[in-house]
Amino acid sequence: MQTIRAAVFQAAFYIWAAGIAVLMIPTIVLPRKTVVFGQRVYALGTFFLMRVLAGIRLEVRGLEHLPPGPSVIAAKHQSAFDTLAYHALLPDVAMVMKRELLFIPLFGIYALKTKMIPVDRSAGPSALRGLVKGARQALADGRQVVIFPQGTRVAPGVAAPYQPGTAALYTQLGWPVVPVATNSGEHWPRRSFAKHPGTIVVEYLPPIPPGMPRRAFAAELERVIEEGTRRLSRL
Repeated sequence: MQTIRAAVFQAAFYIWAAGIAVLMIPTIVLPRKTVVFGQRVYALGTFFLMRVLAGIRLEVRGLEHLPPGPSVIAAKHQSAFDTLAYHALLPDVAMVMKRELLFIPLFGIYALKTKMIPVDRSAGPSALRGLVKGARQALADGRQVVIFPQGTRVAPGVAAPYQPGTAALYTQLGWPVVPVATNSGEHWPRRSFAKHPGTIVVEYLPPIPPGMPRRAFAAELERVIEEGTRRLSRL
C-alpha cells in the first residue's frame, strides 16, 4: 500500500509541477511579486498532495526565532522538499541555488524573475563575491536569504562538509544567521521513489548573533544544525 501511495503522489506531484509551470507563463511579463505568489501556490499545493496522497504532514517549530523582515537563514538540506518549502514558509525568499538550475526550462526563467541568487560553484572566489553581492541586495529589498550550508542534499545520518558560503555571508554582511534543522530526508528521501508517512519538521533555531570569528561561527553553525537534526531524527 505504501508503494502505491508513493507512486500516486509522485505522479500527482509531477503533474502539479508541470501544470503550475505552464499556468505561470503569463506571469513572466507581470510584476515580480506575481511570480512569487505563483511559487507560493506551487509549494502549498505540494504540501496538500503530500498530506492527502503520501500521508506526510508538515510541522514548523521555532517561529519565535525567525526575525520579522529580512533575515539570513542557513537550512539543513536533506530532500527536494527543502527547495520548495521556503517559498511557502517565508514571505519573499531569495534562495541561493546552483547556477546550472537556471538552464531548466521555465524554472530558470522564474528563478531569474524572482531574483534568486545563482552561484557558479566552479568560479572559486568570484562565486563567493557574487553570493555576497546577491544576498546584500536581497536583504536591502527586505527579503529572506536562504542558503543550504552544505551546498547539496545530504541524506540523514551521512556526514558532509559545510561549504564556506554561509560563513562568507555572516562575516561580510554582519547579519545574524538563523540555523534550521529538519528531518525531511526521512520522509522524502533524496534520489528515491519512496515516500514515508509521518511528519516533516522544519525547526528554526536561535539566531547566531554577528561578531564571531569566521571559524568559530562555522563550527557553531555546524554544531547546532547537526545536533538539531539528530534530535528530530529520533521523533
